[in-house]
This record gives sequence, structure tokens and C-alpha cells, in this order.
Amino acid sequence: MILAALLSSLSSVGYNDGSIRIWEEDSLIVTLNGHSSAVTALEWDADALKLFSASKDTNIIIWDTLSHQGLARLKGHRDVVNSLHFLPTNHLVSSSNDSFIKLWDLNTHLCIQTLIGHRTAIQSTTIKDDILASGSSDGEIRLWSIDYEALKNGLSTDENNNIITFINYLTNLSTHTINRKRITQLSFHDSLPLLAILSSDKSIEFLRLRTAEEIKAKLARRKRRNKDKGKPVNENASEEVTINDRLTPHLVLHSNSKVKSFSFPPLPSSFDHKAPAQVLLALANNAAEVHAIPQPTKKSVEDSQPEAVRLHSLDLPGHRADIRALALSSDDQLLASASNGQLKIWNMKTQACLRTIECGYAICIAFLPGNKTIVVGTKSGNLELYDLISSTQIADVDAHDNTIYGIDISPSKKSFVTASGDKDVKFWDIVQVERDSDTVVDTKVTSVGIVHTRTLKMTDEVLAVKFSPDSRLIAVSLLDSTVKVFFNDSLKFYLSLYGHKLPVLSMDISYDSKLIITSSADKNIKIWGLDFGDCNKSLFGHDGSVMQVKFEKDSHKFWSSSKDATITYWDGDKFEQIQKLHGHQGEIWALVTSNDGQFLVTGSHDKSIRVWEKLDEPLFLEEEREKALEELYEADLNEAQNDQDDEKEAEDVHKATSATLMAGEKIIEALELADEDVNALKDYEALSDIDKAKVGAPPSRHAQFIAVGNPTADEYVLKFVLEKISPAELHDALLVLPFSHVVSLLSYLEIWSEKGWNIALVARVLFFLLKTHHHQIVANRVMRNTMIGLREKLRTRLSEQKSLVGYNLAALKVIRRAHDADTIAKYLEEEDMDEERANQRLKADEEALMNAGKKRKRIII
Repeated sequence: MILAALLSSLSSVGYNDGSIRIWEEDSLIVTLNGHSSAVTALEWDADALKLFSASKDTNIIIWDTLSHQGLARLKGHRDVVNSLHFLPTNHLVSSSNDSFIKLWDLNTHLCIQTLIGHRTAIQSTTIKDDILASGSSDGEIRLWSIDYEALKNGLSTDENNNIITFINYLTNLSTHTINRKRITQLSFHDSLPLLAILSSDKSIEFLRLRTAEEIKAKLARRKRRNKDKGKPVNENASEEVTINDRLTPHLVLHSNSKVKSFSFPPLPSSFDHKAPAQVLLALANNAAEVHAIPQPTKKSVEDSQPEAVRLHSLDLPGHRADIRALALSSDDQLLASASNGQLKIWNMKTQACLRTIECGYAICIAFLPGNKTIVVGTKSGNLELYDLISSTQIADVDAHDNTIYGIDISPSKKSFVTASGDKDVKFWDIVQVERDSDTVVDTKVTSVGIVHTRTLKMTDEVLAVKFSPDSRLIAVSLLDSTVKVFFNDSLKFYLSLYGHKLPVLSMDISYDSKLIITSSADKNIKIWGLDFGDCNKSLFGHDGSVMQVKFEKDSHKFWSSSKDATITYWDGDKFEQIQKLHGHQGEIWALVTSNDGQFLVTGSHDKSIRVWEKLDEPLFLEEEREKALEELYEADLNEAQNDQDDEKEAEDVHKATSATLMAGEKIIEALELADEDVNALKDYEALSDIDKAKVGAPPSRHAQFIAVGNPTADEYVLKFVLEKISPAELHDALLVLPFSHVVSLLSYLEIWSEKGWNIALVARVLFFLLKTHHHQIVANRVMRNTMIGLREKLRTRLSEQKSLVGYNLAALKVIRRAHDADTIAKYLEEEDMDEERANQRLKADEEALMNAGKKRKRIII
């Protein structure tokens, strides 16, 4: 989710882990943490001072973008919140999968109205002037009217003592043609009279708001039809105009792929309203398109629908479907990737796509010796051979009666084996054959071909197959969760590996043919010895089915990839996890390691291919274990936070993370060092001159003070610890402090107030501590003197700050008046205007400057 603020240089981005990052152009300003799951909606207020965010955790958070802290957490919804809209009366409209629309008062942080009527999840809402449109998953679109006057007046009653509602139901939208389908997105154009409706297919319907002349003509035609039908018509009475009279179908935009979301780009100030409008589409096939929506003409208003025109297309050379298989050439120069309908060849040095070849539904692929031919195993059971030089298919062999799940090239490079769901394992020899030339007529050329030599019949579907590097054994994975090992030459049974609870999806054999690793749908990786078939170790490191395992070359270290979108690096000798990699946003179907062991490549359900390179920097296992423990800690905190069932509609925003925990520990450590230093100095000062002479020099200070320039204890706590903590993490860090350290911190706040150091931070910390520990502070008589002194000193400093701000505001007003006077004088002299026209021109220029860039731009990803 990406949302640009009213200010063109400010934008907010919501992430899948619940974090929100605010950017100014290309620099990151702050990261906000408050949600426990993916962010689903973002909205700015009119001045970009507050940001509203919604998440899958059903909560709405109000953020102060100046102090970088959460103001309140709104907890009225019971399911995922899908959309947010800020109203100029300082209210917020939210919609959710719980089928409710809620209106929130941002002054009191309370829900003041709940709209019911939808029977299923509300997927999207949009607002244009006083019209609110909402679309649900059953295809229903409801229209509501917003009473801004009632919102300004607040809760009140009418003459009959009935509470006046702020949002009222109008009608169901009956003019849209995409009927009874899931409504994915609704959006009014900010400037043009257009309403776009995205259903769960490849089309977007555009409705247009009629002009006043068109509505008048429509009503006149209705009266004429009623008169022709003999119905009574009152010529003098004015007929009421409904919202369905105002909306009319404009056109339907059809795309080549499923539309995931769309957005109207902001219009420039010089936009001609007769020119076509533009809409940006994000497609499910990893492409983005810009289409032109023509404006209606007088001839086509009621007669025919105009057509949308595609202007631009951003089409990267990646895949349009899940990447199911990867293969590297023997020299690591080329990468082959395959998906449903596409085979792509990539240059590993430049990451450029060299070839795109149409193929069947690929499940597995492999380079044949020479790196000029690729064999593809398809879902239909065919083996397809492709020549990379000519980018053509040179053979299509009907190899199996069911899906081919695996291909493995023999160590001799003269043959390969295939595994299929038809319970057969087939062996193929790689030969040279003659075929017709693709370029010269009646000419034969020599190319690679395959010949079926042997078949190994199994008792169940075969999911994977692997040769041992010494060519002595062949391992076969079956649907019955076992792995059978046979002698390669005679195909006689050798070992049976059983222990997995679900079928083995992938396996690999070490370079010395002593170990075999298997990964299964039971989220388990097992390491076996090939001498006796004993299980050396079971490893659990993934939260989903482990799809691929691969040994590194000449090593017992190996990689695994899973449906949990992570990649894990293991030590097969010590049976321990070395590293876990995050990056993919979907299930990882394919993994391949380089022949030199310096990089690996993964392909995922998110349609991306990622290349992971080894670095020269040392890797410390203790640090990786600490990271894993931090992830578990944060996951436990999120679960504990989600389990809290609070009746309050609004509460404070807190989210404990490892970062806030470390910040809190830094404050505790700094307070302890400072207290120790202050107490040591007090003890020394309390000594008599004779005792001081015996003791000698004052007590030596801690090395931490000396390392940062030997500041005083109170200066160290403020300038070297508190000021270094991010404002977004400060409150959560203060929650970590025990009350004994809170008492110590309050004493330092008194010192800082007296010295006038960072009064804004001091006031913020003080107010938060008073709010959090109010009962304990009030009950503690020892703190009475500290609190009285703190009150007097802080009030004095805040009065000084207030006077300074007032002085600066007055100076700014003087500067503005001088600027306005100079501008008006310029208009009077250079453009020969009178004073009234000059004032009007100045006001228009100021409004244009304020509105420059004030266009929301929303892109939902």
C-alpha cells in the first residue's frame, strides 16, 4: 500500500509486517511500528500532519507525523479494515470485512455512527463531495449521503427528539453492468465526474455523472414517455433527481490480464477538461498499463459508448506466472526459468533476458550437455526439447501419462532420468539426431535428441528422483512418504528410507555419495546415511512445506526453501542452522545452487527470481541465533497483543519490539551509570578535608563517560542516550523501565528543566511517565518535592518557549505583510491594476501555491 500525501514530496508506505515508512522524495524519514499484521489502508489528513493506517489486525491507528508517535488505536471493527477516508470536518470513515462502515470522531476517538446494510465484506469505499459509495464482495454497491452540516454541529436531535444521523442511505447503484460479482475497488475521480468500478475479472466499468443540462433533458424525456403512456404528468411540478439519474454508464475498459488495482493520476493545473482522462492499471501478470478514458461528446452521450485506448505499458522481462523450475548451465553463465507457458533464458552477469520461448506448463527443467539445449518436463507428461541458438522447439516427446515431477542428469552427462505421477521412472539416453532445418528448405541438420532405454515401475506416484554423484545409486521419492534407493546399473532394490509423515518433495545427495537429504510437506528436513539408511538428524527450520533442498558443491552444507517464503542455510555435519534469508513474498517453488558455490537462485510464487550472493564478510552464528530469538520474541509479543480482548474503542498505541526493548535497556544502563557516578561524587564531597587528603583524587569515572568526552551524568543520559532514541520508539522504550528507574529519571528531568535542555523532549517524557505511572507517583510521598520542583521549573521554561514561539509568529506576520505589500505594488506598477484587482490576483496566486501538489495518489499493491 502506497499513499502520497497532500504535499508532493511526502509519501507513506505500508508493509506486510505491519510497519509504515514515511518518505520525503527518496529519503526515509521515520518507520512507524504499531500494527501486528499487514497494512491494508492508509490516509492523510488535509494538512499531512496526521496519518491514518488500517491493518489486517482489525485496528486503525492515528499517527502524529511531527512527533512520530501514535495518538490512538481505534478498535471498533471485528475483521480486516479495507479502506479509510478523511473528512474535512475532522472525521474518519472506515469500512471492513465485517460488513460495517464506521464514522469516527477524531476529537474524541469514538465511533459516532455505524452503517449497516451490506450482507458481505465491504471491499472498497470512495467519496465524492457528499456522496459515499461502498462495494461488497457479493457485487452490491450502495450509495450514501454525507451531511456535513450535521457533522459540524455534532450530535443533536430533530423536532421529534430523534438523533440526527450524519450519513444516510440513498439507494443501491443499479446502472452498473458488472452485476453480482465481487467488487474489488471503487474510486471517484478527484476532478472529473467519473466513478470507476473494478470487479474480480479483467474489466473496469466507468460511470459518468451527468451534467445539469443532461439531467434536465433526461427528466423531460421521462415526462414525454409518461405522457405517451397516458400517465398523469404535472408540468409545473419539479421532479426529484435521484442519484441513479445523475449516474450513467460511460464505458467498459477491458484488459488482457486480471486487474489487481487502479489509480487516477492527478491532473495538472493546465489540464483541458475536454481531453481524455487517464487511469493506471496494475495487472496480475506483473505489468502496469496507462489507458485513456475519452470524454463524452454531444453525439455519443446517449447513443454509443466510447472506447478506452491503451497509451503506455510497463512490461518488465519477467514471468507472468509462478516460477516453477530453475536450472543453471554448467559454467554458471546462463539461467533457465520456466513457468506456465514461458521458458526464459537469462545472462547471469548482466541479469538480462536473452530468450523468451513459449512452452507447456513447465514443472521441471534441465540443461543438456553442451548448454545449448534445454529439456522441459510438463504437467501433461511431455518432454519438450528447445534449442537456445534458434529459440525453437526441436522435439516434443510423449514421455509419461501424468505430470513429470523431476528430471536429473546423470553424472556421466550421457543420459538423464524422469520421475512422473504415472508411477514410472524412465531413463533416457542423449543422442545426436538429424532433423529438418528451420531456415533452409530440404536441408538436414544435426541436433540433440533423446531415446528411451529403461523403465523402473513403482507402486505409487513418483515425486522426485536423484542420481548419486558416483553413479552407483538412484533415489526415488514416492507419494507414500518413503524414499526408495536402487542400484543404478541393475535397478535392484538397495534401501528404503521411511520417517516422514508426508511425501518427500525434494532430495539431494552429497558430493561423496555418503549423505542424502530429504525435504517433505511435513515441514521437516532429514539427513540420512547412504551406507545403512539410518536417519542422522531431523531438522525443523520452516513454517511451511519444504519445497527444495540442494547441497553446495564439494560440501555437506546445504540450502532449503519453503512455502513460508524463506531460505535457510544448514550445516549437514553439525546439524545446525547457519543463516535464514528473507525477501520473497510468496511460496518458493524452485532453488538452484551455482557450480562454484558462490551464489544461489530462487524462484517464487511472487513471480520474481532472486539471486543471492555470498559475501566475504564473516558470519557469526551467535548473531544469527540472536536474530532468530528476536523474531520469536516479536512473534510472541504480537500473539499476546492480538489475544488481548479489550472493550475500549480507543487506546494508546504501543508495540513492543526487539528495537524498543534494546532502547529501554540502554536507558536503564545509562541511569544506573549516572546514579553510580552521582553517588560516588556525593560521597567524595561529603568527606572532610582530612579524609579527602587520605583518599586522594576524586573517584575515577566509568570508561563509558570518558569514551564520549567526559560529560556530566545528567548530560550523558539526555544527550547521549535519550536524544539518540527514535521518537517513534521512545514511548515503548520508556515502558520497559522499572518504577525505581522512573523515579531516577524524574530527578534528571528536574535538572534538565532547570538548565533548559531540550524542553520539548523533557515535557514529552514527563507527560508520558505521569500518564503511565500516575497511581504509583501519587502514592509515593518521597517524590512530592521532586514533582513540585519539576512543576515550577518546567512551567517557567514552557512559558519562555511560548513567548519565543509567539515572537517568531509575529515576525513571520510582519514579513508576510511586507511581502504582500511589495507584490501588490508590483501589480499596480507593472500590470496597471487597481487595488481591488491586485488584491484578488494576490489571493489567487496564494491559493494556487497552496494547492500545488495537493493531489492524493494511491497505488494498492
